[in-house]
Parts: sequence; C-alpha cells; structure tokens
Amino acid sequence: MKLHLDPVTGSNVITGHGPGFVAINGGNISAPVIILPDKIINPWLIASPSPSALALCIDDFADVFELKPELVVFGSGALFRFPDRRIMAAFGEARIGFEVMDTPAACRTYNVLMSEGRRIAAALLIGIG
Repeated sequence: MKLHLDPVTGSNVITGHGPGFVAINGGNISAPVIILPDKIINPWLIASPSPSALALCIDDFADVFELKPELVVFGSGALFRFPDRRIMAAFGEARIGFEVMDTPAACRTYNVLMSEGRRIAAALLIGIG
C-alpha cells in the first residue's frame, strides 16, 4: 500500500508498505527496522535468528531506550502479537509509551504522530506472519 502524507521537511516518512517490505523516504526495506523522525536504524539487529514478536527480548530494544522517544509503536508483523510482557513493563518503567499493533497499522500511526511533531519511534518487524 502506498501512503500519502504531506511532506515534513527533514523527517523520515513511511511512504508505503506491503508483504515483505516497508518503504521509508521512497526506498524499500525488507528487514526489521527502527525509524524515528531524525534517525533510521537499518537493519534493526535482533538477537533471535528468527525474529518474531514472541522471540524478542528487552536487549533487542536497547537502541530505542537510548534514544528516549515519548512513544514507540511496535509493528509485530502481518499479525498482531504482543511481545513478552517484560518488554512492555520495561518501557513503562522508562516512562516511554509502548503501543503494539500489526506492522501496517504501526506504519500509518507513525506517520500521523510524526506529522504532529511528536518524538515517536516505530520498531517494525517486516515479512513476519
């Protein structure tokens, strides 16, 4: 799906998504990725050899914790799946919002909140059922 959004100068925008990819600033990415308005972590290095929402651990989010966004939208892949509850608790303790949704919804949510000037991060699993 191609997304249309008024351009936000100097900010990273998710311009589309589909099975197995997310387009950021017009370029396709097919591996897990973390995107913020001013930074892209590509690839998002995940410890598990088969990344899924259920296999993630707190250490997989170390880069996100260091960047201290106000909110993280976690895209769990094509299906909505919660990560380990300890991950969600760690974000709560760090006073960082953490919302779980499927990756297409996370892409749309990131764009809307980023366009409002929010300090948001999207942590996206791509190509995972």
